[in-house]
Amino acid sequence: MRKKLGGGTGGPRALMRLGMKLGWLVLLWLSAVPLSAQGQSIDLRTRLCGTILADAAAPMTVRRATYRCGTAAPTAAAQGWLWLRLDATRLQGLQPGWRVAFDQTRFRKVALLVDTVEGSRRTVLDHQALDGHWAPGGRLFFTINQPGTAVRGLYLGFAGIDDLSLIRRLDAQPADGPGSTDAPWLWIMGLFTGTVLSALCYNLVIGPVRQRVQRQWTYRRWYVLWASLSLIYGLIWSNVAGFLAPGLVGPMAVRVDYVLVGLLIAVGNGFFFALVDEERLPAWMPRGGRLLGYAGIVAGLVASIGAPVPPVPSDRALNVLAGIATLWVGLAGMVAVWRGSRAARFYLLGWGPVIAMLLARLGRNLGLVPSSDSIDMATFSAFAFEALVLSLAIADRFERLRHERDQARTARDVERAEARAIRLSAQTDFLTGLGNRQRFQHDVTRLIASSHGFTLYLVDMDYLKQVNDRLGHAGGDALLRQVGRMLADVAEEQGGFAARIGGDEFALLLRDDMMTGPALDQVQGGTWHFAEERGVISLSIGSARFPEDADTPDLLYQNADLALYKAKRLGRGRHQSYHPLLRVDRRAQAALANDAEAALQNGEFRLFLQPIVDLASRRVEGHEALLRWQHPIYGLMAPSQFETVLTNSTVAPRIQAWVLESALAHLRDANGSIGRLGVNFTSLQLAEPGAARRVLDRLAHHGVAPGLLCVEVTESVMLDRGAEAVVQTLHELSAAGIKLALDDFGTGFASLIHLRRLPIDTIKIDRSFTAGVVEDDQGAAAIIHAIVSLGDDLGKAVVAEGVETEAQAVALRALGCRLGQGYLYGMPRAAAAA
Repeated sequence: MRKKLGGGTGGPRALMRLGMKLGWLVLLWLSAVPLSAQGQSIDLRTRLCGTILADAAAPMTVRRATYRCGTAAPTAAAQGWLWLRLDATRLQGLQPGWRVAFDQTRFRKVALLVDTVEGSRRTVLDHQALDGHWAPGGRLFFTINQPGTAVRGLYLGFAGIDDLSLIRRLDAQPADGPGSTDAPWLWIMGLFTGTVLSALCYNLVIGPVRQRVQRQWTYRRWYVLWASLSLIYGLIWSNVAGFLAPGLVGPMAVRVDYVLVGLLIAVGNGFFFALVDEERLPAWMPRGGRLLGYAGIVAGLVASIGAPVPPVPSDRALNVLAGIATLWVGLAGMVAVWRGSRAARFYLLGWGPVIAMLLARLGRNLGLVPSSDSIDMATFSAFAFEALVLSLAIADRFERLRHERDQARTARDVERAEARAIRLSAQTDFLTGLGNRQRFQHDVTRLIASSHGFTLYLVDMDYLKQVNDRLGHAGGDALLRQVGRMLADVAEEQGGFAARIGGDEFALLLRDDMMTGPALDQVQGGTWHFAEERGVISLSIGSARFPEDADTPDLLYQNADLALYKAKRLGRGRHQSYHPLLRVDRRAQAALANDAEAALQNGEFRLFLQPIVDLASRRVEGHEALLRWQHPIYGLMAPSQFETVLTNSTVAPRIQAWVLESALAHLRDANGSIGRLGVNFTSLQLAEPGAARRVLDRLAHHGVAPGLLCVEVTESVMLDRGAEAVVQTLHELSAAGIKLALDDFGTGFASLIHLRRLPIDTIKIDRSFTAGVVEDDQGAAAIIHAIVSLGDDLGKAVVAEGVETEAQAVALRALGCRLGQGYLYGMPRAAAAA
C-alpha cells in the first residue's frame, strides 16, 4: 500500500530527506556556536536601576535622581519618562564608536544621556524618526564616539514605553562589534528570504505547470498565505524591511509583528488541516485548530493595539497561544501519521525544527531561557526549512491528486462509453428498428440548432386497433414494421430521419428542399399483408415547418400534432399542414378539462384492474390499477385519450388523489384477495412537498398494510422537473415498506442509472420487447434475457407487459421470466367486477 501511494513522488521525497538533514545541521550549528560579536558584548541589564521623571527633566535632574534597583526598579511609566541608570564601570575597554543596543519595543520617545569628562550629551529620538538607529536582528542603538574610559554616567530613557520586561536584551557593543553582529543576521535573513521565495516560486509556477490538479488551489492558497506571512514577519521583525521602508522599524515594527504572529497562528492551522485529510483526524481536532486560529487573530490584534488588555499580559497571552497552536498541530500531525496520512508525514518533517525553535523562543520570551541571537536566527532558519519541505509536501499531495484524477478520468471514460452504448440502445425502437422518441427529440434539437429549414411530419397509423382486434397484436406489429420500413426508405431517399415515437405514431424530419409529397403518397394507400390477410395502409399525417411555423422543438411538435388531430377529424388517410387557425382546437382541450371537474363531482371516473400472473401456473400474483373515464359523450376513455387533463396542474392532482383513494379502498375491501395492487403515480403527485407522508397517512386511514401497495413510475417521471424531489419521495415510500415498480423498462434513457438510484422492487419490461420475442427478433429476446438476469442478480421481480399470445408466454418462460401481464390473462375489468 505504501509503495502504491508513493508512486511518482521519489523526486520530492529525496529532496525532502536532503533538505531535512541540511536543515537540522544548520539549526544545530546556529544553536550550539555562540556568535563572536554577542560574546564580546557587555550585558547592561545586570545591576539595572530606574526612576520616573517629568518630561522636561534636565540632565542634572536625571543624574541626581533617586534610582531604585533590582526588583524594586520601575518597569513602566504612565506619565513622564522612565530613566534607566546603566553600569558605566563596565565600559572601560570600549573604543570610540561603540554603541548601546536594545530590543525594539513600543514607545513614544527614547533618549540616551552620556555623561563624560567633557560634559553631558543627550540624544532624543521620536518613535517615527529612528533612521540610522536601527540594526538587523530587531534592535535599536545609539552610537557613542567617546571611549568607554571617558564615560562617567550612562542613562537610557523612554517615554510611553509598554514595559521594560519586553526589552530582553540591552548591551554595549564594541566598535568592531556592529559589523560582525549585523553580518550574521544579513546572512541568515538572505538565506531565509531566498529559500522562502524559491519555495513560493516552485509552488506557484513549476508545481502548477507540472501538475494540473483542479483541487490544488485549496492547498496552495494556504501555503502561499503562510509562506508570505512568514517572509513578511521575518523581514519586519529583523528590521531587514527597514532597508526598503525605513519607517517600518521600532514601535511600528512591533505593532505589525503582533498582528503577523496572530495571522501566522491562524494560517498555519488552516494550512495543516487543509493539507491533511480530515477523515484521518477526530472531528474535534480540526474544530480545535480553527478555534485556535480565530483566537490567534484576536490575540494578535489586541497585542498590537495594547488595549483593552495591558501590553505585558497580551504579549504573554499571544506567546502562550502560539505555543499551544504549535503543539496542537504537532499532536494532530502525529495522529494523522498514525492513521496513514502521507501529507502529515511531510508536514511533521518540516514542522519538527519549527516546533523546537518556537518552544525555545517561547521560553526566551517568558524569561525561562537566556536571551540569545542564536535562538532567533535558528527560528528563521527553521521557518525557511519548513517552507521548503511544505512546498515539497504540497507537490507530493498534488501528485497523489493527479493520480486520483487520472483514475477518476479513466473511470469516467469507461462510464461514458457504457452510457453511450446504453443510450444508443435506448434510442432504438426494437419493433421497427427506427429511432425512438428519445432519438427523435435529440435530432429535432440538433436540426433547430443548425438553423437549416426542415419539416416535421407526424404520421399516425389509422385503424391499428381494429387490426389488433382482428389479427391480434402479432398482425398489428407486422403492420407497424412494414410501415416503419417504408418510412425509413423515404427518410433515406430524402436525407432525413424517421422514428417511431408512440404505439402507432411515427415522425419524419425532412429538409424543405426535398419533394416529400410524392414519396409519402407511395406509402399512403400502399398494401400490407400478414399471413393470408391483406389490407390498405391508411395514414393520418400532420406537418409543421421550421422556422416558419415554430422555432422551438416543443412548439414545432405541438403544431404538427394540431395538424395531425385535424387530419384525423377530417376522416383520416390524409395529410394536413399546420395553420394558425388550428390553435382554435385548443378550446376542445380546455372543454375536456372543464368536463374533468364535473366528472369528479359526478363520479364518472372508474378504476379498472388487470391481473399480473405467474407465467407457469397462471396463478394471479397481483393486479395493476388502471384509470378509465366514463364520459357522457365520448364513452369509456383510456388515459391516453385525456393525457392533457392528467398533466393539468389544477385538476390532475384531484384525479390522482381519487385514484389512490379508490385503490386503497378496494385493497381494504378485498382483504388481501387481489394480492398486491400497483398504482401508477405521476411526477405531480411525487414531487409535492410531503407527498410520501400523505400516501402513508391514507394507507393508515384505510388500514392497508404498506406492502400491499406498489407505486409504479415510468422513467419520464424521473426526468421531469422536480426529479430530485420525486427520488426523495420514492426513497421515503420504500423505507416505509411500500413496493416500487419501474414501468416500461428499456424504452427510456439510462434505465440502469434509475435502478442504481432508486430502491426498485419490480422491473416491468415494455410491451414492445414482448411483442418482438416471437418474431425472430433476436435483439428483443436477448434484451429480455439480459433484463431477467439483471433482475435476478439484483433481487428484483421482473414482469413482462403486453403478453397477448401463448407463444409469447412460452418464449418468456424459456427466457427465465416468471411474471406476465396482458390480454392473454385478462382484459382490464372494473374494480368491483375484478
